[in-house]
Amino acid sequence: MITKEEVEHVGWLARIEIDAKESDAYAEKLNSVLDYFGQLDEVDTEGVEPTYHVADIVNVFRKDEVTASMPQEEVLANTEHKQEGNFKAPKIM
Repeated sequence: MITKEEVEHVGWLARIEIDAKESDAYAEKLNSVLDYFGQLDEVDTEGVEPTYHVADIVNVFRKDEVTASMPQEEVLANTEHKQEGNFKAPKIM
């Protein structure tokens, strides 16, 4: 159970100004969350495999192979902002 004083203390630690009305509301909300975690603790998970992600996603990597680069003319073909065989970009500084 989180008390109003604990909420105010956490607010003080975080350098957040929390007035008395807000601390009551935060304490109530945080206790609601803790109650929910308490309900989760009661669930029988015996024999259930741990799940690290809800979707069966696996990283897909391509082989790191050296291949031929695209020809410079082909790379610059679709831009009008080119100069001396390079992309022309605005000055940064």
